[in-house]
Amino acid sequence: MGDFRMPSLGADMEHGKMVEWLIKPGDFVHRGDVVAVVDTDKTVMDVESFEEGVVAELLVDVGTTVPIGTPLARITQTPDDDAGHAGHQPPSQQAQVPPPVRHLAHQLGVDTSEIRGTGKHGAVTRADVERAAAARPGPAPPGATAPPGLGAEEAPPAGGRIRSSPRARRLADQLGIDIGTVPGTGPDGAVTEGDIQRAVRGRGTPVPAEEALPAGKALPAEEALPAEGAAPAEEAPPSEAQDRLSSLRRAVGSLMTRSKKTIPHYYLSTTLDLRAAIAWMLLANQQRPVASRLVPSALLLKATALAAREVPEVNGFFTDGVFRPSSSVHLGVAVALRHGGLVAPAIHDADTLAVDVLMQKLRDLVSRARAGRLQRSEMADPTITVTNLGDLGVEAVYGVIYPPQVAMVGLGKVMEQPWAHDGMLGVRAAVTATLSADHRVSDGLRGARFLARIDELLQKPEEL
Repeated sequence: MGDFRMPSLGADMEHGKMVEWLIKPGDFVHRGDVVAVVDTDKTVMDVESFEEGVVAELLVDVGTTVPIGTPLARITQTPDDDAGHAGHQPPSQQAQVPPPVRHLAHQLGVDTSEIRGTGKHGAVTRADVERAAAARPGPAPPGATAPPGLGAEEAPPAGGRIRSSPRARRLADQLGIDIGTVPGTGPDGAVTEGDIQRAVRGRGTPVPAEEALPAGKALPAEEALPAEGAAPAEEAPPSEAQDRLSSLRRAVGSLMTRSKKTIPHYYLSTTLDLRAAIAWMLLANQQRPVASRLVPSALLLKATALAAREVPEVNGFFTDGVFRPSSSVHLGVAVALRHGGLVAPAIHDADTLAVDVLMQKLRDLVSRARAGRLQRSEMADPTITVTNLGDLGVEAVYGVIYPPQVAMVGLGKVMEQPWAHDGMLGVRAAVTATLSADHRVSDGLRGARFLARIDELLQKPEEL
């Protein structure tokens, strides 16, 4: 028997709130299955199981806030007599709807009790859920599948539940709006937060301003790395968003105070020559459709990840007075949230990804971070973090290290600069890169080698 406990989802996390269970007593879960949704001071994220077996009991109710390490559920290796007496499903029914499939059904708004499973022993499969979603009246979701966590737009099952986002439902409740009377403009007619705001404005009632996109402009990651800052909204966000922002600011402030007090930072900067990288990128993009064209951000991230692998003193964790270098490069990317604040989830194994794949993962990560649907590992695993304020016109940014990490890379605005080479003066695309590093682990020599290696890699972009 094992306990599934409230995990630590970051160095600054002390407690978490149970938002939703995606399992029930009697379910069989595998290690890595998403089993719950947890709200931290920073964001809402999906949490995977560390145990494998049958869910015997859920120990924490939805809406309860508990410290990290608190048992959330009891999991047995095999169903026992006590589980049967407690009303759990018999073994023959335990795997009818595995948690990952139930999670997909929840995202697509499909009632699994109405699906006849085609899997082994009648288990409901992903394909069954996707077919059920596509067979509903009205437009089917694109590709019959919903990207995991991209906004939690929920579709109505046959019972007629209104398709809407969680943000839209909360705002409608706050403003006393019947969400069923609001025309939806989201996917498949889903009611969005913007729809609620427009409906209220049409009645002449004051409404909180629509969320301003961070970094001063829209981003799906085709334009630039997510910026650390965010453009202010014209009006104050709803009180719930204000409370969350205050909580997030306290958490970030506490962590950064601890970082500056306990980590002896040193700082280095250099100007990266992007002439070769930009020329290669423009040539490569001529052969690509618009949706899959590369951007400088992808090249900068890949070069940073490769350099971190080659200079291990900047990639890892300092815990209990000892530095533990990481054999993998999980590249944290600072993402500004819509109501303010930021998170820095990880792109796992970024050094091994092709540039195209890395850019796709970045786009997905940014979308899910802003929708509040990150996974535990994405928040707990970054080995080095990159932050960027280039979208706001900032030329250089000196970051504060996220403990227990030992380094942070800052990237400024990509811009044309005068450049002297072999006695000739010209103009080249360039960006200022900075390194904030932990002097307990590395020194200026290793830090300079790291930044120099990024520049070297960018001179051969076809090899990234």
